[in-house]
Amino acid sequence: MTVPGSPAANPNSSPPAGSSGSPQGHPSGSPQGHPSGSPLPSLRSGQLRDPELSAALRTLELTVRRRLDGVLHGEHLGLIPGPGTEPGDARMYQPGDDVRQMDWSVTARTTHPHVRQSVADRELETWLVVDLSASLDFGTTGAEKRDLAVAAAAAVAHLTSGGGNRIGAIVTTGHRVVRIPARGGQLHARAMLRTIATTPHAPDGVRGDLKGAIESLRRPQRRRGLAVVISDFLGPLDWERSLRAVSGRHDLLGVEVLDPRDLELPDLGDVVLHDPETGRTREFSTTPRLRADFAAAAQQHRLDVEQALRRCGAPVLGLRTDRDWIADVVRFVAARRHSYGSRVNRAARQ
Repeated sequence: MTVPGSPAANPNSSPPAGSSGSPQGHPSGSPQGHPSGSPLPSLRSGQLRDPELSAALRTLELTVRRRLDGVLHGEHLGLIPGPGTEPGDARMYQPGDDVRQMDWSVTARTTHPHVRQSVADRELETWLVVDLSASLDFGTTGAEKRDLAVAAAAAVAHLTSGGGNRIGAIVTTGHRVVRIPARGGQLHARAMLRTIATTPHAPDGVRGDLKGAIESLRRPQRRRGLAVVISDFLGPLDWERSLRAVSGRHDLLGVEVLDPRDLELPDLGDVVLHDPETGRTREFSTTPRLRADFAAAAQQHRLDVEQALRRCGAPVLGLRTDRDWIADVVRFVAARRHSYGSRVNRAARQ
């Protein structure tokens, strides 16, 4: 039996960094209600009827639009640096085609002249890898990390939409993988968010599989674009090699979703913790030594995650359930715009 007051911790006497356990319920004494700023509608699957889910997603969409409109205005080329186009499909040569676009390898194989079409990189293809493992079914400040993951997906969809852009998603719970093909338009974006929000929870005792989801992004090979990984990144860092391979073709962004109890344990005395990803349940006391060890291990794990993502070339956007997540997104995008503009100005002066 799990005590509704269990913090997000692995049920070991000395929790290791990166433990993937996360019990249900709210720690006693934790603040209730939404953090200041932009409240999150509850998107807990299985508990919302269809009209309520539609209303919650609509509220989320309006919140994102109201706060993020214009954030990326004029900065579209910064998403995919490059010469302006990339090779597309080959087709038969037609009178009037630019001979500089001739595809000589296809021409030689088919004995018929072919030209290589180009794809403008303003037509961005974005792929989301959304981790909805059991460790995200947890929250102590009025919203679960799962809700925040859906909100992050909505923000990315809004910031990369328009101009013929497409967006798709790979959603993993550890028990199943849901693939949503990349398409354009607001109707597709809304349907994608609905699918993410209603993805069934993993059964008890099933570990997350972020590495498998990233591998699904690698194969089959997709158009060069933007890959966004949304996760709490708890657990072993066995995904780094796969993500580094993805970085060879895509720009990367890591979105780390955390709750305060992922970083520190409250003083609760004797508690019973249940880890939904291993199925283990243990009872122990939250002594000052245990709390200090947990905080140090959690901090070290966060540093390891950030370093691993940066080695893959992925900047990190940190979102927390106890902060204004929209403000965090705005600050991150503004910082990236400033950094990109500075690099362009330095290159122009050289």
